[in-house]
Amino acid sequence: MTDTLELEPQGREKPLSKTARVMARHMATAWSAPMFGVTVEVDMGPALARRAQGVTLTDILLADCTATLAEHPAINAHFRDNTVVEYDTVNIGLAVAAEKGLTVPVIHGAEALGLEGIAERRRALVDKVRAGRIAIADVMGGTFTVSNLGMFGVTRFTAILNPPQVAILAVGATVRRQVWNDGAPDWRQISELTLTSDHRAVDGAAAAGFLAALRRRLENGGAGG
Repeated sequence: MTDTLELEPQGREKPLSKTARVMARHMATAWSAPMFGVTVEVDMGPALARRAQGVTLTDILLADCTATLAEHPAINAHFRDNTVVEYDTVNIGLAVAAEKGLTVPVIHGAEALGLEGIAERRRALVDKVRAGRIAIADVMGGTFTVSNLGMFGVTRFTAILNPPQVAILAVGATVRRQVWNDGAPDWRQISELTLTSDHRAVDGAAAAGFLAALRRRLENGGAGG
């Protein structure tokens, strides 16, 4: 009889890096949370018009998320030991793909930086991640995370929580779609945003309220209301 071991394909072992091992532990913790997702479509035309030298659409998303989080502290929070801790300071993380694996550097005190300051800090952190120079302090203390896969052509996805944070925003690609504009068809630049939340800390109304406010800000050129 042929030994069953001989039927197994040959492969190469690839040990997880230190970063990947930490991420694996975080993901195991995340899956223990009761997560749910809420999705909205956003007309990104006004946001695209705000791009400038050194300021990308990702920077605009980070800045508008920061301003919206300041108005919705229930989303800018941690869940730990059956307690929700809401924060006034917005330490916003950005998921960055690098050779050593996914890393989430954090822009600390983003609420005090403004769009240009956030863009500058984002560029510096992404450069550090890709050069392998990111420090522990650069990835600690996040209160909310944005994951943008739009540049890869992904139109919609659901991101996994980054514990102990209670929510994470997944940003899909901006695509040209025909929409109804007061009964008249019109072409708009549409992106789908999905907020994944920890249901122990955030209910559906709070998640929907945050997304609605973020959509208004993006569609109103950065203004709230």
